[in-house]
Amino acid sequence: MTIPTTTLSNGVQMPQLGFGVFQIPDLAECEAAVTAAIKAGYRLIDTATAYQNEAAVGRAIQKSGVPREEFFVTSKLWVSDFTYDRAKKGIDASLEKLELDYLDLYLLHQPYGDVMGAWRAMEEAYHAGKIRAIGVSNFYADQLKNLELTMSVAPVLNQIEVNPWYQQPEEVAFNQREGLRVEAWAPFAEGKHDIFTDATIQKIAQDHGKTTGQVILRWLLQRGITVIPKSVHPDRMAENLAVFDFELSDTEMTTLAGLDRQESQFFDHRDPVTIEQIFGSSLQQLHD
Repeated sequence: MTIPTTTLSNGVQMPQLGFGVFQIPDLAECEAAVTAAIKAGYRLIDTATAYQNEAAVGRAIQKSGVPREEFFVTSKLWVSDFTYDRAKKGIDASLEKLELDYLDLYLLHQPYGDVMGAWRAMEEAYHAGKIRAIGVSNFYADQLKNLELTMSVAPVLNQIEVNPWYQQPEEVAFNQREGLRVEAWAPFAEGKHDIFTDATIQKIAQDHGKTTGQVILRWLLQRGITVIPKSVHPDRMAENLAVFDFELSDTEMTTLAGLDRQESQFFDHRDPVTIEQIFGSSLQQLHD
């Protein structure tokens, strides 16, 4: 199966649909999942330092027999490495664990800490050919604009939470106006609010002879959003790829837009208490 690509603002071609490995910390399980995903036809693989499975992803890629240039490998720098010097080491550490000479895309995982220092290190790695494209994750419009106005290399992509329950139309539109590709994490909201049995999505799925998961992925793709669903089941991996042979009508897209609950299904990236709880320990490492 040939997965359609999109062209990032720096000219790099990127698959519109890929495979995510969040919450697969067991290295053997992760390697097996990525191996199955590659066999199914995935070439965009998304990992991160914080996922603690870069080495497993790298082994699966190395053993696949697929030429390196056919892959699009993404990883992300964690907040504990958000200084210039730490970021330089973090980039090299990701490359070493993945057993790769270069990364196709590297992201700042969160908008906290010394973002500018870390971005400078990423810019240097980009110019050196270690990274083909650089971007961010979980940045809101104001944070993104601040980065764009401050640094010399603009981000090409923003990976944010987008799913039927949290559609973020204003944020998506802002990123797209700025020339950034939006990439959705948690496209299925991890099953929250019985998303796979929602009557509205089920009706649309039945009309197309598809599953609710396939309708959700198709809805995201038609919004111009790249998507990286995760699964450890080969049959679901194949199902998630079979979304390029149908199209949702304008009416169906409007119906799905009406499902928006306008709240994150996980946490608010701007809530100070949440930031301190989730990222406080990482930020403390910068001062130790």
